Amino acid sequence: MDSSDKTMLTVLAGQIGLGAAFAAVLWGMFGSVHGYSALLGCLISVIPNAFLALRLSLPRREKGAKALIRAAYIGEFGKWALTMLLFGIVFVTVRPLAAAALFTTFIVTALVPLFGLLARDKKQEQETVISDGE
Repeated sequence: MDSSDKTMLTVLAGQIGLGAAFAAVLWGMFGSVHGYSALLGCLISVIPNAFLALRLSLPRREKGAKALIRAAYIGEFGKWALTMLLFGIVFVTVRPLAAAALFTTFIVTALVPLFGLLARDKKQEQETVISDGE
C-alpha cells in the first residue's frame, strides 16, 4: 500500500469518524431524528468519496497520465451522480428528516478531504525541510 492509498483510507476514516461524532452530539442534544439525519448526511458524503478513491486506486489497463486523468474524470462524474442519487433516495424515503442536520453533516464531512490533503502537504513539506537540513 503506497502513501496515496494510506491518505485516501485516512481521509475516509476521518470522514466516518467525524460524521459519527457529529451525529452522536446531535442525537444527544436534539434527539434521534437529528442523529440519524446527520448519519445519513455523513454517508451521502462518504460513499461517493469511497467510489472516487476506489476508481483512482484500482489498476488500469492503460498506464500513464492520460489513463489516470480519464479515471479521475469518470470517478468525479460518478461521485456527483452518486451524491445526487443518494440525496434523492433520502428525501423520498426518509420521514421524518432533519434537513439542517443532514446538510450540515454532509458539508462538514465533505470538507475532510481538503484538510487531509493540506495535512499531507504540510507533512511532506516538513519532511523535505528535515531531509534538506541534514
